Amino acid sequence: MDSEAHGKRKNDLVLPTAKPDLIQHTVTIGAGKHYLCGYCAAFTNIAITFPIQKVLFRQQLYGLRIRDAIRQLEKDGIRNLYRGILPPLLQKSTTLALMFGLYEDFSSLLLRHTNSPEIVTRSVAAILAGTTEALFTPFERVQTLLQDYKHHDRFTNTFQAFKVLRPYGIGEYYRGLVPILVRNGPSNALFFGLRTPIKQCLPEAKTYSAHLINDFICGGLLGAMLGILFFPINVVKARMQSQIGGEFTSFGKVFMTIWTERDGKLTHLFRGALLNYNRSILSWGIINATYELLLKLF
Repeated sequence: MDSEAHGKRKNDLVLPTAKPDLIQHTVTIGAGKHYLCGYCAAFTNIAITFPIQKVLFRQQLYGLRIRDAIRQLEKDGIRNLYRGILPPLLQKSTTLALMFGLYEDFSSLLLRHTNSPEIVTRSVAAILAGTTEALFTPFERVQTLLQDYKHHDRFTNTFQAFKVLRPYGIGEYYRGLVPILVRNGPSNALFFGLRTPIKQCLPEAKTYSAHLINDFICGGLLGAMLGILFFPINVVKARMQSQIGGEFTSFGKVFMTIWTERDGKLTHLFRGALLNYNRSILSWGIINATYELLLKLF
């Protein structure tokens, strides 16, 4: 009787405070915060690291040494340093919002409706999120064209590049889709799968600043590792997406063309990998630390 009466008193206290509009608002914010935090983290990263990415892109596309790629940018002038930043701001911010948000949503959905081991479920959720990101391939495609100095005289801005591609059909916007799909799913699965174990190996954080440093280190290490692992795929993607019109050459054929042009040497294929390694440490460190910090604030 006493426990029953206590249960009734407890319910009497809870029910008057349950406001449907407040609950709905809280659920909406909670459901969307992963998307918002991912978007803001990507925006911060791109604004800081875009010039480094531009040097790396020239190395991937033309097999240049770092100093030669930097000289190209110097010839382009400071006016063109941030040329092509709009597509990655639109594409990367949106895709990273989807990467974090959809991963959480797919994980929640699959964990509720399947009996598979959690590691399998979360890996599938990461792959699904990465596959969905590929819908925004046109922005990555246009970014490639705007960063290639050979197209500087042909395109002056993002919208003009989209307009020039229109007569070639929708397929032209998705040139290079295969390497993007090959890259996105597995890299997402590795990122989300290894993020927690790596952080657990770091010294225990007891302050906000220590958590921020650990999140930066964790994200940076993962980004660097994945950047090296998928570097050849990005080299092929850059070559495929630098072309306008003509035959849609297969991934394998483009890879063999690049391999032949670079004398069949792995060191030549990985030109730009060192800069990519350093940029990835900075980029993914910023992304992961900013994302986790914003999650705590919301």
